[in-house]
Amino acid sequence: MTAVQMERRIVAEGIGPCPVIRTSRLLLRPHRAQDADAIAVSLCDFSVSRMLARVPVPYHRQDAVDWLGSQAADARNGWSFAVCDTDASHIGAVGIDLRHGRWHLGYWLNRSRWNRGLMTEAAGAALRAFFERMPETPVHSGMFCDNAGSLRVQQKLGFAITGCRDVFSVARGHMVTHIDTVIDARDLAGTTGR
Repeated sequence: MTAVQMERRIVAEGIGPCPVIRTSRLLLRPHRAQDADAIAVSLCDFSVSRMLARVPVPYHRQDAVDWLGSQAADARNGWSFAVCDTDASHIGAVGIDLRHGRWHLGYWLNRSRWNRGLMTEAAGAALRAFFERMPETPVHSGMFCDNAGSLRVQQKLGFAITGCRDVFSVARGHMVTHIDTVIDARDLAGTTGR
């Protein structure tokens, strides 16, 4: 079976169950219902939620419960990783999901863990696992233009900027300039995140 045939089969049947990945400082695992409290704490911080397009403000525990339910229902169309530190505390999320016929990477990290290279490490590990399964498939992503931290993450990983457009931010309540990016397996940097 060629790589293209394999990818067509994966798209038709689903990418498969979300794997468990260990890095030097993190554990990436499927989300659990018990993660709702930690998710709510992280996303009720406007410094985090304002950088995400679809997160409401205020963000409540029930929003996290609803989101976790939607992730379980959509497991066939992507992976939703809980990012946990070495003591198994939920500190963020990384997702790779199929939207409008293209694979997309999204992520967020609790503000108390910013500026340590953790999201570069987590997103890089998730992308490597994805590209092992689908080596010929590009992954799209992006960030709001004022999200310098996310831009650094994507630069370190090897993403290329493909354009900009206005995207509605639910948290901010208005349109915000969004920088669109893409990466493929050949361009993924071998960084550990630091």
